Amino acid sequence: MAVFVSSRLHSYVCCLLFIIIAQASAQPSFLNHFCLSAEGRFTANSTYETNLNTLLSNLTFNTEIDYGFYNRSYGENSDKVYAIGLCRGDVKAEECRSCINNSTVLLTQLCPNQKEAIGWYDKCMLRYSNRSIFGLMETSPLFYTLELVNATNVEQFNQVLDNLVENLTAIASASGDSRRKYAAGNATATNLGSTIYGVAQCTPDLSQQDCNRCLVDAFSRIASSGKISGRVATPSCNIRYENFRFYDEPSTTADAPAPSL
Repeated sequence: MAVFVSSRLHSYVCCLLFIIIAQASAQPSFLNHFCLSAEGRFTANSTYETNLNTLLSNLTFNTEIDYGFYNRSYGENSDKVYAIGLCRGDVKAEECRSCINNSTVLLTQLCPNQKEAIGWYDKCMLRYSNRSIFGLMETSPLFYTLELVNATNVEQFNQVLDNLVENLTAIASASGDSRRKYAAGNATATNLGSTIYGVAQCTPDLSQQDCNRCLVDAFSRIASSGKISGRVATPSCNIRYENFRFYDEPSTTADAPAPSL
């Protein structure tokens, strides 16, 4: 039996598919998340849930912020909620707000009644809690990923990467301020055959010492692996390196000298 579809229905289906694809592509690239039950859970329609929704819906309300860091709180006493939104240092303001706003929807769906949660995306991070999280250096929970492919010269690759991350860590922690603690750069070596691109970033509410300590601890999770790409993310800082440039117009460069072998 032949099935005939009217041109009007066909146009409707095509339009619907286009909308779905467009919406999907607009979503932030999801990496990982944690729903933290240690701080407890809230019940539906409770004051805490109302405060959480109010806070998240207004987290990026201040459009004058163009440096990718949002930290706000809302409510009182045991129903007070704290939230932090952080975008990668090269992400433009409008894209940053879009990433965080999309993240608030996704994270609350993934963690429907936990008072504390954190989610990482390719270009932004979102976390919220019923305890004050501002100015605290926290390295847990964390996640890290490593490419399965080894560098062609593991020993030299590790030395170049170590130098690069050390430089990026120093710049991000020492040169940053209360608005942005971020550094991006690249490094090469004569016999390496490729360039390593890296980013190091802390939440700007950290002190120089805490930022440095967070990045050093974070990198220790993936150092000396010899893998061509990797990343580690904690609530307070993150590091990523690749064999391709994945960031735009870095605020600073951190070219590392080639090691002597």
